[in-house]
Amino acid sequence: MYEHFFQCPYCWEEISMLLDPSISRQTYVEDCEVCCNPIEVTPEFEANEITGFEARDIEQ
Repeated sequence: MYEHFFQCPYCWEEISMLLDPSISRQTYVEDCEVCCNPIEVTPEFEANEITGFEARDIEQ
């Protein structure tokens, strides 16, 4: 597992999520550990290294 730190798109607090590098690209929804709002997360990996990451609110 890969721990990635980023800002929540709702409360702007720095949070972290554990990401699975065995899947090269995935999109899923996970709640912020601070404000509990749902975040759409899209990590991208190549050779078990993170090459892209997007975290956005799902209310857009």
